[in-house]
Amino acid sequence: MTTLYGYFRSSAAYRVRIALNLKGLAHDQAPVNLVKGEQRGEANLARHPQGLVPSLVTDDGLVLTQSLAICEYLDEVHPEPALLPADPAGRARVRALAQLVACEIHPLNNLRVLKYLVGELGADEVTKLAWYRHWVAEGFQALEAMLSREAGSGDFCHGDTPTLADLCLVPQVFNAERFECDLSAYPRIRRITTNCRALDAFARAAPGAQPDAG
Repeated sequence: MTTLYGYFRSSAAYRVRIALNLKGLAHDQAPVNLVKGEQRGEANLARHPQGLVPSLVTDDGLVLTQSLAICEYLDEVHPEPALLPADPAGRARVRALAQLVACEIHPLNNLRVLKYLVGELGADEVTKLAWYRHWVAEGFQALEAMLSREAGSGDFCHGDTPTLADLCLVPQVFNAERFECDLSAYPRIRRITTNCRALDAFARAAPGAQPDAG
């Protein structure tokens, strides 16, 4: 059985859970508690030398890391429903939207960065929240502009079916809500997120629905 090693509030693991659900792929989940530091344990480091999540171990023993790489692997091996458009321009656009979130917003605000801000640099809670909200606002302003300018009338980030971009967007919105970021200036982002959350594949992937959420 394919096994996903992740953490219920990890944005990166959340993306992979959505992909697995959209493609109807049976899998087990093995929690790695980031708050307790289990990601730095010997077992996790053997799978993921960066000491991060997620890792996906396929039923034939292949070990995959990095959420976008995992999602693209799943899309190539299980091409329906497709997470990337058929045309080169569409694929480039979806990848740009996904990477705006996964490479520009998320890395600045993940747990290890926030812990470093507080533990090593002495930031207080007010400063930490200001940091978090600044990078969300900067990223979402650009994302909203890209979606509004190029998306047309589709229900999702690109057209009328979820793509890799939606897999990145929804977890980032979850985290923005968790840190009480003001999302009122991003109607397109909010509408797409609502459309995604109405789908079973996204609902079952939500942090609160995971076995380690308690």
